[in-house]
Amino acid sequence: MNENKVLIVDGMALLFRAYFAQSYSARRLEDGTPTNAIFGFFQYFFDAVNQFQPTHVVCCWDMGSKTFRSDLYSNYKANRPSAPEDLIPQFSLVKDVVAALQIPNIGLEGYEADDCIGTVSKRFSDLGHVYVLTGDQDMLQLVDERIHVIIMKKGRSNYAVYDLDFLKVDKGIHPFQVIEMKGLTGDTSGNLKDVGKRNRLIIGKYNSLKNPCFRGLYAA
Repeated sequence: MNENKVLIVDGMALLFRAYFAQSYSARRLEDGTPTNAIFGFFQYFFDAVNQFQPTHVVCCWDMGSKTFRSDLYSNYKANRPSAPEDLIPQFSLVKDVVAALQIPNIGLEGYEADDCIGTVSKRFSDLGHVYVLTGDQDMLQLVDERIHVIIMKKGRSNYAVYDLDFLKVDKGIHPFQVIEMKGLTGDTSGNLKDVGKRNRLIIGKYNSLKNPCFRGLYAA
């Protein structure tokens, strides 16, 4: 019997990508509700389903801008602009369409879609191979023998599919180093600061922040 193949969709990543790709479109419902982002979302969605042929699909979503991270750091993502006004009504509507297709919507207040993706990908990897569809390079930390990360590139049906080998070839790092590199390089999308080029380069030499040789350099 063929093994399960689970596609986990980063819903917000697809929806925002679709919105900006379809911003020229005037698609609306009869009551004037815009649907351009939803149209583009399902173009991307079905492109991926057709290409990767999953046995199961779920969509993960952010559930508001406030999360436990904003409680820990008040400036977390403070530099991000508000969502475009004509995109806001499409947030709930796209989930309704996903649900109508009998595809589970997964999200939890106080957590980001990323958190849900990380949790369910690890759970589902016990049941089969997992493919995470996203545009977020942070998700590369999830890569292992049974979890593959599909990074959407410019255009439709254009993907970089990361497994352990391709991650090492393309980025020169292992999955656990994605977390450490983010800690050093910062993240402009999250308003997290860079700790400096010198410390970023050291990780390539010493492999991990856990290496004692790194401790003195990093502490400064």
